[in-house]
Amino acid sequence: MLHDVMMLCFLVLPVLVQSGLMVGTGIWDATGPISDVVMMGMANPAQINGGLHQRLRSRAFVAFDQESGKRFAFVSLDAGMIGDVLKHHVITELKKRLPNKYDYDNVALSGTHTHSGPSGFLQDVIFQFSGSGWVPQTLNAMVAGVVESIVMADKNLVSATGYVSVGELHNANINRSPYSYLQNPEKERANYDYDTDQNMTVLKLIAESGTELGMFNWFAVHPTSMNNTNKLVSGDNKGYASYLFEEWKNGPTSTGVLPGHGPFVAGFAATNLGDVSPNTKGPHCQDTGLPCDFRHSTCNNRTELCVASGPGKDMFDSCEIIGRKQFDFAKELYNKPGAKLHSKGSMVDYVGSYVKMPGLNVSDPLTGKPLGSLCKAAMGDSFAAGTTDGPGAFDFTQGANSSNPFWHWIVGFVHKATPEEKACQAPKGILLPTGSVNFPWPWAPSDLPVQILRLGQLVILVIPTEMTTMAGRRLRAHMKNKMVELGLIGEDGVVVVAGLSNAYADYTTTYEEYQVQRYEAASTVYGPHQLSAYMQEFSRLAEGMSTGHVDPGTLPDDWSDKLVDTGPEIKTDYLPQNATYYGQVLKDTQSSYVVGDVAVATFAGANPLNDLRTQGTFAEVQRCLDDDCSKWNTVAVDGDWETRISIHKESVGLLEPSRIWGISWYIPSTVTPGQYRIVHHGTSCKDPLIGKPKFTKYTGNSSVFSVST
Repeated sequence: MLHDVMMLCFLVLPVLVQSGLMVGTGIWDATGPISDVVMMGMANPAQINGGLHQRLRSRAFVAFDQESGKRFAFVSLDAGMIGDVLKHHVITELKKRLPNKYDYDNVALSGTHTHSGPSGFLQDVIFQFSGSGWVPQTLNAMVAGVVESIVMADKNLVSATGYVSVGELHNANINRSPYSYLQNPEKERANYDYDTDQNMTVLKLIAESGTELGMFNWFAVHPTSMNNTNKLVSGDNKGYASYLFEEWKNGPTSTGVLPGHGPFVAGFAATNLGDVSPNTKGPHCQDTGLPCDFRHSTCNNRTELCVASGPGKDMFDSCEIIGRKQFDFAKELYNKPGAKLHSKGSMVDYVGSYVKMPGLNVSDPLTGKPLGSLCKAAMGDSFAAGTTDGPGAFDFTQGANSSNPFWHWIVGFVHKATPEEKACQAPKGILLPTGSVNFPWPWAPSDLPVQILRLGQLVILVIPTEMTTMAGRRLRAHMKNKMVELGLIGEDGVVVVAGLSNAYADYTTTYEEYQVQRYEAASTVYGPHQLSAYMQEFSRLAEGMSTGHVDPGTLPDDWSDKLVDTGPEIKTDYLPQNATYYGQVLKDTQSSYVVGDVAVATFAGANPLNDLRTQGTFAEVQRCLDDDCSKWNTVAVDGDWETRISIHKESVGLLEPSRIWGISWYIPSTVTPGQYRIVHHGTSCKDPLIGKPKFTKYTGNSSVFSVST
């Protein structure tokens, strides 16, 4: 699919002599449980995963300056966000694997913000409520994926050069809270043509030998093309864009390079996407098809009926369209010369610190005038209304800043907001005073990481929140001026925000957007001066980068070892009715298909938790290579876009439910006509009353079928 007409505005920067820079890239499988775990992002208890759309990946690049000895690692992880426990476990493992190289201040982990990954990896109670509680299987898969990708990138370090390009991608996002955006000063809004950031920043990494190492980019759009009815684990539009770029550079599965296994790494990272939706048809009332109420996003005063969709015919089609738009434009920018990275001093620099947010005194970052203090964390009434990408329930409404007294009465049993807390958060109506509740464990974070990475004239502001469009613009502009003033970069410097990084503390709006209390403002947990606080603390970091000293702050506590595992258990598997062995075909494919058809086979399967098949696959589509089909070539696996796995559980008396695996192959137009089959790989478990569980691998094949054009 060709992308729409796009306006390019490439940077033409002076080329200065660069020496000593080494770069390495790495990628690893980070797919956790694909069944029986609530998805992280939509807070929909009915959205329990039951299959796989695409595997989740950790994509890393490491930059090392041989002269200064400084290095950092940046990771884009297919995950809803990053938690402080995840960061802590990663650093602990890296210190074992790569001693004296990596620590909290020079490792940045950024979640792509897919809403179709498994939950259970955040220790704060509020985030456990919005998922499946505490699921170590999810955390362990993420930690392993991140660590292996960084170790690979560090091992792959070679002398290299980087290039930066910036351009505008249109028709790939919309603002889902335009009423809030309009509250920002007219003079400020006049500086921009759109109410979303449409600029994409591409970092191209090339070895001195000419080998292409990777590409990382930042573009503002929520990975919510897959909506809250989706049950298949997926990287959403950013995961698909990464897949397309890597396939372009590494070749398709049929050439022998499986997805996520090629040398070229392409990361499509999150930035200030807080109020930015991929559902470009915009919100409409599901009952009438008319536009929703502009201020409150309701239909007949009901939130549930106001839903945004598009641009495709369904969520899979929409995901493909938005993902391909990002890929097409990143490819176009990548093919341009770009601006060569340069620096007067070290090519690599970094600084990081932890900030205790509640009670932090905040001054206006421009005038120095005291503004007040940050509040204890609290979620507002409009938080429960959700967004047009995934509406809430009951009687909560965006921007109404009030709810049925019944809900406040219920919450009052946990903690009743004090007059001081209400005054600090005003005009937010406090629904959940999360920062004031510590039973059985803290409900919200208080010590948050802020971090700056610099690679030549490219500056990455690493922040643990979802910033809205204007909030991100203010932070970028302020920090560009600050770093130029300090001599850290020149006027040609490029500043990007890497959101949802190193920890997670909800949203950040501007002060003006906060006043109308739509979803993003209600989720700005530390009060109206939160954006100014981040600008203040990043300024402090920049000064620390200039002087070589910064207060590292205090690491947050890690109480994850005290949490109760609420994830799915591994138990004895049972066969479905009428099945005699695992891998048995229960419903076979047709004898023939044509391009555009969907070939489907169902198998008697087992619990996918028995073996996540990390760096492997649960499914293959194979093409026959000879007359008697004694040789096969794999053309697609479960990491490819064209395959989908659905896992259906059926009751077997009083025993553990059995599982039926449905594997679908959406036959692409690029297929080679011939004979094919679908293969399922799995592992069954028999857990005796005494002794250790026994795991047995199995494989099942569909019948051979023909495919023609």
